[in-house]
Amino acid sequence: MVKGSGVITVNRKARYDYHIQESFEAGIVLKGSEIKSIRAGKVNLSDAYARPENGELWLYNSHIASYDAASYNTHEPIRPRKLLLHRREIDDLAGKVMQKGLTLVPLKLYIKHGVAKVELGVAKGKKVYDKREAIARRDAAREMERALKYRRR
Repeated sequence: MVKGSGVITVNRKARYDYHIQESFEAGIVLKGSEIKSIRAGKVNLSDAYARPENGELWLYNSHIASYDAASYNTHEPIRPRKLLLHRREIDDLAGKVMQKGLTLVPLKLYIKHGVAKVELGVAKGKKVYDKREAIARRDAAREMERALKYRRR
């Protein structure tokens, strides 16, 4: 990986389970052992979500594995982590979350100019038939690619 930048993890489950309407970039408040663990790639965002509370935005259920080389002062793997956004953005997101069926899900975690960032998506849950339709579309596209590949030979 290139030092100082790059995607650490992508929440693939989010795009499968939700329709993403728009996305935002947010900073994240971390402890020293957490950023070391993130740089090592020991992060899981699959069940994580964000929620506004008291004018702040918090990330829940994100798992950052404990750092082995950390001494007694290590972190809890699953704990609420504060997200950093401008006040207007937090108020805007809080208003959208209050609407029926919308939630904030982390799409990916990456390092930008040496700072950990989370891409949050304003999402609406997919129905079961939407998921099946997406799978069918993907399979059809894969079959067409295979047919074209064999035809070219």
